Amino acid sequence: MVAFFRGKLAFAFKAVLLAGISALLVLLLISALGQKQYAIGIFLILVVIGLNFTYLTKVSIPLKFFYPGLIFLLGFVVAPIVFTLTMSTYNYKTGNYIGKTEAITQIQKLAIEPDASGSTFDIIVGKYNGTESAILASDTVKKQYFISTYDKRIDLNVTDIKVNEYQVATEASNFKALADAELAGADKLLSTSRFFYTSEFFIALEGFDVGALYRQKLNFLANQDAFQNIATGAIYKDNGKGNYANVDVPGEILEPGWRAPVWFENYSKLFLDPKVREPLIRVFIWTVVFAVSSVLTSFAFGLLLALALNKPIRGRRIYRSILILPYAMPSVMSILIWGGMFNTEFGAINQLLGTDIAWFQSVTFARVAVIVVNLWLGFPYFYLVSSGALQAIPSELNEAAAIDGASPRQIFSKITLPLLLRILSPLLIASFAFNFNNFNLIYLLTGGGPKSTLDGDIAGATDILISYTYQIAFGSFTQDLGLASAISVVIFLLVASISLYGIRKSKVLESFV
Repeated sequence: MVAFFRGKLAFAFKAVLLAGISALLVLLLISALGQKQYAIGIFLILVVIGLNFTYLTKVSIPLKFFYPGLIFLLGFVVAPIVFTLTMSTYNYKTGNYIGKTEAITQIQKLAIEPDASGSTFDIIVGKYNGTESAILASDTVKKQYFISTYDKRIDLNVTDIKVNEYQVATEASNFKALADAELAGADKLLSTSRFFYTSEFFIALEGFDVGALYRQKLNFLANQDAFQNIATGAIYKDNGKGNYANVDVPGEILEPGWRAPVWFENYSKLFLDPKVREPLIRVFIWTVVFAVSSVLTSFAFGLLLALALNKPIRGRRIYRSILILPYAMPSVMSILIWGGMFNTEFGAINQLLGTDIAWFQSVTFARVAVIVVNLWLGFPYFYLVSSGALQAIPSELNEAAAIDGASPRQIFSKITLPLLLRILSPLLIASFAFNFNNFNLIYLLTGGGPKSTLDGDIAGATDILISYTYQIAFGSFTQDLGLASAISVVIFLLVASISLYGIRKSKVLESFV
């Protein structure tokens, strides 16, 4: 048996396993490099090298156990944090997703307008002189015919062409029409092609049999890194924030823009921009109230039940089984069921109370509903941990206090509760951090509402910081991923600071020193 784990067979098995894993990672590496994801590619290279070095050598035995966890930590914790921090310094939002080179190309494609009369031509797509892509165009009204390539136009006489019964040219000298199979293969190229008409106008295809006359509204000045409006002469230059802006009217920009570093501008918006600062302050205050209320109510109710069932009573096991049912059910299902129970018209709660309260249309009632549902979801956890903690407190302490004349209330407040808090402080802090980012509850129960979407409000009355961040990133017409990343960084710092402060105050780490 020892030979199997340490002999040549074990080494061969390890080598085959490493080869398989390395091959899979190399395939991912090739795919990443093919998509120009160089950061991912470099990470995969380092993973492959580290993997083989760790398990094919005996440099560090402990590293063989830590390496998988270390890789997952770097790939799924550290890397997202670094990416979020990086994106928070960029103008990265709707209209500014792509790179600058792509943005210039898109602006040129979009900055076109048809001629004043909306001229169109009947066309046939083919080759001129056997090599150049071209169109055979017919203006049946003016009886004009010509061949147009990307850089020139060849006018034709009626004697140089063959026309059909509709007076549309079908053949011309030095021109050969493309077959249907060739058209299908060139569809993507032809849809973006511009065929020469005059120095100002060009023909763009609208299908394979019609072409329309357009002209470029904006001219790109490569030597100045600027666009010029051909009609008005206005100049648009890089404003340093990911857009070409009118030098005379800075608020007038060309779209699309591109991702551009704005450094700490997203963070400054959190404090200086009233449209961001005011809802952010409201959301932050409610987030703290929600997290604290959730922890206190769940802990208090769970502890109360634990104290009640800590005494020998008939049917205690049945009661305990019933109390953990909310914890055993999937939270998503529980939240959706509660959402139906709070329904104004046919919800069970209004039916039982004989009321018609619009729970999710009123700010106060919506917040009460959120805390009540979170209490239902959270108290079984605190009941379980409190029950375990009560069992860990020596009964001799309570007996000694009772002999000394302490009342049950004094025993609880002076002995039981302080010891419980010392044991459960890390769990209370973890619960606070969890509720600070309890996205599922808010999103599924209220959607962050109520809120006045007609007034342009993004933040609702029950939105917490994480759901507000989601709304900024994905829930509105303008998806500002840069600003959302900045708020995410702030949330991380807040939760980390509050958690560290709580741990230090509880002195829970002193027992590990």
